Amino acid sequence: MNSEEEFYDAVTGFDSDNSSGDFSEANHKVAEMLDLDPHQSNRTGKHNGETEIQENGIKRHRTSLPAPMFSRSDFSVWSILKKCIGLELSKITMPIVFNEPLSFLQRITEYMEHIYLINKACSHADPLERMQAVAAFAVSAVASQWERTGKPFNPLLGETYELTREDLGFRFISEQVSHHPPISAFYSEGLNKDFIFHGSIYPKLKFWGKSPSQTPESDLFLYFLYRHNEAYTWTNPTCCVHNVIIGKLWLEQYGTVEIVNHSTGDKCVLNFKPCGLFGKELHRVEGHIQDKNRKKLCVIYGKWTECLWCTDPTTYETYKKNEKRGGEPKKSKPSEDVIKSENDEADDMPEVQDTVQFIPGSKLLWRINCRPPNSSQMYNFTSFAVSLNELEKGMEAILAPTDCRLRPDIRNMENGNMDVASKEKERLEEKQRAARKERAKDEVEWHTRWFHQGTNPYTGTSDWLYSGGYFDRNFSDCPDIY
Repeated sequence: MNSEEEFYDAVTGFDSDNSSGDFSEANHKVAEMLDLDPHQSNRTGKHNGETEIQENGIKRHRTSLPAPMFSRSDFSVWSILKKCIGLELSKITMPIVFNEPLSFLQRITEYMEHIYLINKACSHADPLERMQAVAAFAVSAVASQWERTGKPFNPLLGETYELTREDLGFRFISEQVSHHPPISAFYSEGLNKDFIFHGSIYPKLKFWGKSPSQTPESDLFLYFLYRHNEAYTWTNPTCCVHNVIIGKLWLEQYGTVEIVNHSTGDKCVLNFKPCGLFGKELHRVEGHIQDKNRKKLCVIYGKWTECLWCTDPTTYETYKKNEKRGGEPKKSKPSEDVIKSENDEADDMPEVQDTVQFIPGSKLLWRINCRPPNSSQMYNFTSFAVSLNELEKGMEAILAPTDCRLRPDIRNMENGNMDVASKEKERLEEKQRAARKERAKDEVEWHTRWFHQGTNPYTGTSDWLYSGGYFDRNFSDCPDIY
């Protein structure tokens, strides 16, 4: 067995995770406790009068939060941040009013909202089309942050989050593996065992007097198993929050993202453009895919808040030359037939008004999902985000005791109990500090439960690898953090 094969075994955890079939025995037990039969396809009605079951047997997830968003109009972000210039914001205690009712571990899970792009990539025989789908997935991963100015809760050391979505074909597990510095590790796999997506995030947040920025200390890895045997790596762009002193808060993503296919040598270079003085480049993404000889294979353009298109380099260059010669280009929009013929998920695509200048002959790679009509009253959550903290009847019995859904501060904030949420947040942080002091006094090292440090054979860098075993549901040695 070569090093790459050993690495696949390491990151999959298949041997130790009892997951050779579509569902492990433990997953069947979970389904039974939730009164959900994964093999039954014609059930209707609700589980205990709560969770709806669609005709195809898939659960309906909630479409709204229990309580509307708490108004921030009477609070000043600047009154807090002016004391933090040059400091890492992860070390600053922020009032709960500036939070959103999700842990950062749950925010990471939002990478999976557009998982259909990974499923689509797995189905393509052409490596160029696979790279196009992966590039769209990388851009879509940051799209949920649009207008999300609330700060997710900092995860406690040892905190976890799991999510299994049979309708979307994946399961996901994450753990807060370090507190100082804060590092979140995650692992996701296709239920058909066709892909693995994992990584670690160290969100370095700093404030320099005008706008807090997040430097993406992140390593993301995507593997297509068996059929393609490919490995992709990339990092996230830099995220910046504007107008913290005065005006309406808004987010900007900027910087260069390079996606490397380590099997073919192909590379996708995406430039998230900074806004600029007059906002002309606002939200724009432009880039290209090149082969191992640096030959451009296609050009990608669009906005990370809207959609992403691709076209061949010659068409793109010709269009840009005509645009410079003739001034304002001719406005042209893709027809519905073009979108439907070039995107298998067209029926699921929302009807949104794109502001991206369409180049005739381009192929649609991705379009953002519509948000719920009451999204502005729910922290600007997407439909996917709304469902992340859902706690159905029976789930507490099978979740790890460290799962985010069980955090009392987040739960109370979601329910609109802000005073209780604030007190619980302080209690949990104090409990964490006391536990750290106790370990230091006894000279006891913290041991992660579901991830361990190893070396990535493609990058040669230190990597957090999934240890396996989570879905066997033996949680007897989990720490008491809540």
